[in-house]
Amino acid sequence: MAACPAPGPSPEQAWLADAQTFIQETLCPTGKEPNNELTQLVIDCVKMMWLSQGENQGFTLPLSYRFVSVQNLKTHQNLPCCSHLTWSSTAYQAWVQGAGPNGNALPREQLLLLGTLTDLSGDLEHERPDGSLYVKDNTGILGCELIDLDLSWLGHLFLFPSWSYLPPAKWKSLEEGHLELWGAPVPVFPLTTNPEPLAPIPVLYPEKALYLLTHRMRRQVQEANLAGKLIRLSALIKSQKKEYFVLTLGELSPTDSQALNQVSIMVQIPAQMVWYRVFWPGRSYVLTRLRIAKTRRHHYHIWTTIPSSNLMLLKPDCVRELELELELGLGKPSLKDKPKPPSVPTKSQNSKGQADLVRHSRVLHYSGMVTGVLNESASLYLLDGQLILCLAYQQIRGLKRMIRPGVSLELRDVHLLHSVGGGTTRPVLVPCLHGTVQLRSFSHQKPEILSSHQVHGTYLYEQLVWDYQLGLPTYLWATKALEKLVCKLCPHVLRCHQLLKHSSPGNPSLALQLLASSPDVLTPPDSPIRNAHSEILEEPHQCIFQEYTQLQTPYTFPDLLTMMKEGQHSAWANFDPKALVPLPESAYLTSYQINRRLAWSWHCVLPSTLQPAQVLVGVLVASSHKGCLQLRDLSASMPCLLLAENSQPLADPRFIGCLVRTERFQLVVEREVESNFPSWKELTMAGFIQRQQTRVYVQFFLTDALILPVPRPSPDASTTSAPPQTDSACLEGQSRLFLLSHKEALMNRNFCVSGRASSESPMPTLSFHVSGSWLGGTQRKEGTGWGPPEPLGSEKKDQKVFLIFLGSSVRWFAFLYPGKVYRLIAPGPPTSMLFEGESSSQRPLELAGCVSCLTVQDDWTLELGRSQDTPDVLEISRELPKSSLTHLLSDKFPDSLVSFSAKILSRTICDPPLTFRRRQPGNTGTVKTCVKLTVALEIADYEFTPHLNIYIEDPHLPPPIGLLPGSQVHFSQLEKKISRSSNVYCRFCSSTSIQVLSFSQQTRVSDPLPHIYLAELLQKGQAPFQATTSCHVVFIFSLQIMWVCAHCTSLCPQGRCSRQDLTCPTQTAISQASIRFLVEDGTAEALVTCRNHHVAAALGLSPGEWTFLLDCVRVSGKLALHFKGPGAESESPARIHEPLTLFLQTLCTSPSVLRPIKLAFELTRRPSDVSPREPPRLQQFQCGDLPLLTRVNPRLQLACLSLQEQEHSSTLGAFATSC
Repeated sequence: MAACPAPGPSPEQAWLADAQTFIQETLCPTGKEPNNELTQLVIDCVKMMWLSQGENQGFTLPLSYRFVSVQNLKTHQNLPCCSHLTWSSTAYQAWVQGAGPNGNALPREQLLLLGTLTDLSGDLEHERPDGSLYVKDNTGILGCELIDLDLSWLGHLFLFPSWSYLPPAKWKSLEEGHLELWGAPVPVFPLTTNPEPLAPIPVLYPEKALYLLTHRMRRQVQEANLAGKLIRLSALIKSQKKEYFVLTLGELSPTDSQALNQVSIMVQIPAQMVWYRVFWPGRSYVLTRLRIAKTRRHHYHIWTTIPSSNLMLLKPDCVRELELELELGLGKPSLKDKPKPPSVPTKSQNSKGQADLVRHSRVLHYSGMVTGVLNESASLYLLDGQLILCLAYQQIRGLKRMIRPGVSLELRDVHLLHSVGGGTTRPVLVPCLHGTVQLRSFSHQKPEILSSHQVHGTYLYEQLVWDYQLGLPTYLWATKALEKLVCKLCPHVLRCHQLLKHSSPGNPSLALQLLASSPDVLTPPDSPIRNAHSEILEEPHQCIFQEYTQLQTPYTFPDLLTMMKEGQHSAWANFDPKALVPLPESAYLTSYQINRRLAWSWHCVLPSTLQPAQVLVGVLVASSHKGCLQLRDLSASMPCLLLAENSQPLADPRFIGCLVRTERFQLVVEREVESNFPSWKELTMAGFIQRQQTRVYVQFFLTDALILPVPRPSPDASTTSAPPQTDSACLEGQSRLFLLSHKEALMNRNFCVSGRASSESPMPTLSFHVSGSWLGGTQRKEGTGWGPPEPLGSEKKDQKVFLIFLGSSVRWFAFLYPGKVYRLIAPGPPTSMLFEGESSSQRPLELAGCVSCLTVQDDWTLELGRSQDTPDVLEISRELPKSSLTHLLSDKFPDSLVSFSAKILSRTICDPPLTFRRRQPGNTGTVKTCVKLTVALEIADYEFTPHLNIYIEDPHLPPPIGLLPGSQVHFSQLEKKISRSSNVYCRFCSSTSIQVLSFSQQTRVSDPLPHIYLAELLQKGQAPFQATTSCHVVFIFSLQIMWVCAHCTSLCPQGRCSRQDLTCPTQTAISQASIRFLVEDGTAEALVTCRNHHVAAALGLSPGEWTFLLDCVRVSGKLALHFKGPGAESESPARIHEPLTLFLQTLCTSPSVLRPIKLAFELTRRPSDVSPREPPRLQQFQCGDLPLLTRVNPRLQLACLSLQEQEHSSTLGAFATSC
């Protein structure tokens, strides 16, 4: 029979064996024999605490618990946890409920933690304690926090029955976790208590200690012991040289006369920094062996500790009060010798208005619970769901790691500020160095998962407070602004830790450069500078939080989507049809004319008009889908137009990917409206607007912007990204320089891309062409530069090239401009004949004068050529091509290509000039629309520049951005056309390109029209197209008044449309009038045509008289008079004797009409009219008995713009002067 196997060890035995092994490895001194006594003491201690819970279920040992070392916690415990040896399950569930209904309580782990409590972080010889606490064993050391510390615990071995461990967050991988020790630790060895002193300790209470301090009796008093109740505890000040804090003791039971008897003590010995954790306001203490010292660079005398000083709780039986006059040989202190508080410096009263803006904070004590983390890096928290707690103005890095929702804090001597402004609406609690923040209970909750802007940038925010000395309102605004910048740009543009990196010598902070254009914006020169000693010791208390003014938000950083929406909202809020088509002009326009006038308009938003002002921030990208530059953030992409110095466009592709910040820009909103307003009377009714849309873009000058390169992620960054494609080009590649001579339009073209199946029909592809000349041969990459160009062979002629950009290479459209040198770079291993190009037929290239046609690949890049790259033998012309005025305004060379610079005068929506078919009533949607630009040509040495019309049709719609009234634009290779009326106009074609030279100003001031003589219009050479003149009305040729339908323009007798075939959709009638008369000014005569409301001015009628006249004509619907010299002849002989006709005959021949006037006009014959001019005619005049024969110039044809009375003319009404 086989022997039975030996029974294994029982669970208790196994647990004890593991415990013994753990204790010997982690707690016993290394290199010594096993300490059985220590092992037994630890087990007894654990057993005692285990049995105290009352729910051990008969087990004398916590078999479900295991020992854990410091190293195991740091290495293997990656999640927050807690352990409570003495808690039952019921107690733990009740503790979980304390986390709140939305709280995420710490999970419970069954771990046993032992270690030595110490204030020394390691075994370094020159270590300087800073007041931190640690738990240490043989495996390592770990920082901890204990709410109520007893100095006798330091250096002793403890079992920690209740604790929680929080590992470092992911964004703090280089830091270590920390322990939160709940309740008092249990000593493994009995603690040795200090024996009671044999004799009572002689002490000074605050009243007498203050007397000695006030009278500077340092020589009589070398050392003294001070006792009293802790009234105030300052912040713990940490600098590079030393750490210190100041405590204030008061009388134990002060009377009214002793209320001001408070004495301050400075503790600055490194080994005594741990005392800061012991002090508890309201308790009484004794500090021994204190001396009087003078603070450096200040005139404060203060009690200070020395290395041999001790701290103990005050026990009345162990102390006795020291009598100054007996034991120190000093005179009895007199009440007259009590110190008087220094007078508060008064501020100069600059003005009553400024004094009214100053607010005063309240100093108070407050206890509350943290309910939210607003910004951990900026030390901003939410207290009790109502107050903002700002801890940035104290150095509390150790305490800050404990603060999370659920933590209870006691704030003493903190400032309460209301209405600080800068976007902050809640009241703010902020402690200065005079006050203190103490932890009163740990949180039951796990740390929240915070967003990136809440955890990065700690050192940056500390710089704002300690280096830039920001006041609280400005600091709160700066934190909000930085949060907005992070939300705009991180993580796709750059990493959050890169944006919020603090400044260092020679490496300014990217965030601070975006935040403010100069440091004075954040910190004005007259800002107060904090002084720690004054802030803590000065009485009455003075600090930067006592007085403050409500901050008006300097500016904001809205995301691009919000900015675009605000621009659209502003544009439609300012959209007023009655302002775009104002009276009295609109009263005479047909429905078609009104709706065409409203079809396009634009609105410009300036940052200075917004409250608060807005700063534009984004990364500059080049779009391959639209071929324009864009500013981009995480919310949207906005097209932009940039101009460099001297009206030069942005031609350097190195700006791609850079951050752009500008405070001066124009946000342009182009409005497009489809409407069916019947007439001017319904312009206030928004229901007639059928569709409206906008196009939003921004334009600014490069000199007004801050351009910052985006740093690449560092190799040791916590998150990495794939390197950009341009990195391969830096290693190897080849390039070639070329001079750009012309760029064609960006439009959809039919291309058969090589590599596709032949069965696929070619689809329209967004593309453009450029033509230019190669400058030298191919160059290969050599290190960080380019090698010498390869020889070209024997040919000496210019090597012209035709480059095709399509697909992703369309992104280079915004950077290519004629007259500039570029370097075309192809990454990868060198390939022979790469830039020679191929073509299925060489005949088109020969006709174009090009030796090669090359399609730019998607991975190729462009660089702007440098001056040293351009061969010296070439003289490159930087001037823009321009056609001569003779060639432009001549009847020769129709359909030719012309180039010129011009200023846009107006932009409207109209019918294409080639649409000659009659527009049928009610069928307006069948006619294609186009954009009409009226421009003034920029011709050198011309005082009066001629005007020209430019039409933009499909497929060039919508037009490029920047074509606004008032803009200066260079048009290249427009197609010249001559209309049927012999007028020269231009239109966009596939070879057209534009270059904006200057931006428009919506609030531009129009120049006054020149005042001339009529004879100046007959002189050869320059003549203004629009001008004013003083002349005399000689006689009237014709007058016509009619009422027509606002929809179909049919005659409307008695206000009804006369159409017979269909019912007109509207029954609105409008009046139209015209008058033709002859004027002369003694130098020449001209035939003037006035229309609509100008007819009333020509007849000298007041508004009421003109309205009455129109109503009289409304019955018949039309009235026409033609005058031939003296007398009049009406169009309808049957009505010649009607009263209205007789009245108008009399009026048109009366002095009230034939009078001196001031006429503003424009030539009926436009400068672009190329029809043959009528030659002078022979005309005979009778001078007495002598007949005279002379040549007379043809009469000038003018159109009235406005008509005013001469200053010396009569102001009597027309009816009064003609009756």
